[in-house]
Amino acid sequence: MALLLFGLAAAAEIGGCFAFWSVLRLGKNPLWLAPGLVSLVVFAWLLTRSEATYAGRAYAAYGGVYIAASLVWLWLVEGTRPDRWDLAGALLCLAGAAVILFADRSP
Repeated sequence: MALLLFGLAAAAEIGGCFAFWSVLRLGKNPLWLAPGLVSLVVFAWLLTRSEATYAGRAYAAYGGVYIAASLVWLWLVEGTRPDRWDLAGALLCLAGAAVILFADRSP
């Protein structure tokens, strides 16, 4: 459940941030900022649905998923295929996220 939630949050965050990127860097119509802001609000709401006890732990685990999702965005939306270094970095980040998410913290 956590990975699905983080995946949806990543899509919302990346979409929202890309709206700003499009306006400020690519010269797109400023009206793109409205759905971008909505997307960022959805991102924040989704992240609060995490089962993590602490916000910092949720953010840290989410970070690995965000990095991998960003590379999917790079490929599917921006048309640039991630290289081996992108993929190696994403795998390292996902491994770190898995440690944070699935560690046995029982006393």
